[in-house]
Amino acid sequence: MTPFEQRVLERVRFLYGDDEAEVIVERICDLVRRYASLTKEKPDCLWTEQDAFLITYGDSILHEGERPLVMLQKFLSEYCCDLFTTIHILPFFPFSSDDGFSVIDYREVNPEFGTWDDVRAINNDFDLMIDLVINHASRESVWFMDFVNDQPPGRDFFIEQDKGTDVSMVVRPRNTPLLVPVHTRRGVRHVWATFSEDQIDLNFNNPSMLLEFIDIFLSYVAVGARFLRLDAIAYLWKSLGTSCIHLPQTHEVVKLMRDVLERVAPEVVLITETNVPVEENISYFGMGDEAHMVYQFGLPPMVLHALYRGNAAYLTSWAQQIPPLPPGCTYLNFTASHDGIGVRPVENLLPANEVEEMIDTVRRYGGFVTMKTNTDGTESPYEMNVSLFDALMGSRRGPDEWQIPRFICSQIIMLSMRGIPAVYIHSLTATPNDLANVERTGRMRSINRTRWQLKDLETRLANSNTPNAEVFDTLSRLLQIRKQQPAFHPDAGQTVKSLNKALFIIKRVSLDREQIIYALCNVSAVNVELVVNDLLDEGEQVVADLMGDSSLNEAQDKLKMLPYQCVWLHVSHPHGSVDDVV
Repeated sequence: MTPFEQRVLERVRFLYGDDEAEVIVERICDLVRRYASLTKEKPDCLWTEQDAFLITYGDSILHEGERPLVMLQKFLSEYCCDLFTTIHILPFFPFSSDDGFSVIDYREVNPEFGTWDDVRAINNDFDLMIDLVINHASRESVWFMDFVNDQPPGRDFFIEQDKGTDVSMVVRPRNTPLLVPVHTRRGVRHVWATFSEDQIDLNFNNPSMLLEFIDIFLSYVAVGARFLRLDAIAYLWKSLGTSCIHLPQTHEVVKLMRDVLERVAPEVVLITETNVPVEENISYFGMGDEAHMVYQFGLPPMVLHALYRGNAAYLTSWAQQIPPLPPGCTYLNFTASHDGIGVRPVENLLPANEVEEMIDTVRRYGGFVTMKTNTDGTESPYEMNVSLFDALMGSRRGPDEWQIPRFICSQIIMLSMRGIPAVYIHSLTATPNDLANVERTGRMRSINRTRWQLKDLETRLANSNTPNAEVFDTLSRLLQIRKQQPAFHPDAGQTVKSLNKALFIIKRVSLDREQIIYALCNVSAVNVELVVNDLLDEGEQVVADLMGDSSLNEAQDKLKMLPYQCVWLHVSHPHGSVDDVV
């Protein structure tokens, strides 16, 4: 056996035992051979300081009579080519609910969105991130129709339980019933549905299910995926009597997928999506043998909390304690996405009363809160559903005139941190709460899933007096500045400093230790004055503010920061004197 085959055999034995292990391994190797033409040399580096992602739906940009993916490509080519290297197109497959995350057919493009050629057209200008919606499938899928009709292969692709089964230990991100009744040829059966009655969990205790998804994700690589996002991966493996979250078998499946990618497409990056507290989240790095990248789920609620209270103390403490990364791993930093702002990631990080206050403030600004069911049967907040732009229309004290500077501050914090930044399209365009969309769909997450008419959006972006244009133009300028700074390489060193509770301060040092950037963000509505020498380490001197609009005095010994102002200070140092930076 080759080292690859031996590694895969060990993983398969762990998952399924010895009886069929060698047969399963051979089938995996058949898939590897089928996609062998994809194989390239592993790149020296998987990412650089030039990398930035845009998160968007395939139909976020619309124009009557045109395919949405064509309109998205038009918008991206005209407005985003100099800003982003990668486009994360959220699930663009045929679906029955949840805006794409209830997949009917994993191998086809939703004909209402466009075609695979339209996806490839976007890939001509950008790298692609594609979702592998691996935990569940639509009840309208062919697989589920097979289950209902007791036909292979789908009849064995889902998880049946008796109606009275005790599932009280199962951790849920929702408060809907876990076991859903389904009328089948064999009578009424109850199937496992972690997220909704239309999203039926898949049975990975069946090795054929695993093989199916290995084939699917390799087919995504074949059409251009450079990044693969494992959606809701934490809930993949089910075992009664356990929490059914983060089980060892789930981690082993991720490692197996990583093994296959290393063999077939070593340039492809595997990303896990696990909206959970930090220690659980980073467990998906493994020992550097699982995900290359995990979402920085603590960042959105910690930033929101800091900006609501005008106090960066908790944000600073959290950022100072971010654990070291295994080699070859990084974070995907974001402040908003198609989902809400998670509450679970701040468990034990923020005082309970301040979390409640944050939730109440989001509600005051037009948002909603989604609940989850706990193992004791109680419910607790899971995520806050709101447009981030409208969430920042004020502080905890109420709306004020600082909405745009406060919002830009939130984005600069994300752009400054170690990792790769991911900007949601509705952050880039300063999209407000879409309450009409909530009313139309009946889903709270729809508040942050607006579909722009291209003409309307272009009109707003062309008018410098609109918030949309001001935010878009500012973020565009910052993204262009950022990608030219080696100190913002995802692997570059990071130290978080604590000098003033109103300031969030990060020191970044390039890999060659030739560039230092201090990112300072005033998270409060008051002016803050800082003695520069209190900030700098020995021998360092300010060269320039890369943003070009700071108020350093002539002697450069004091820095006055306006409410929500941020600066990127480029600092020089005597060669070789850079302090050790994690």
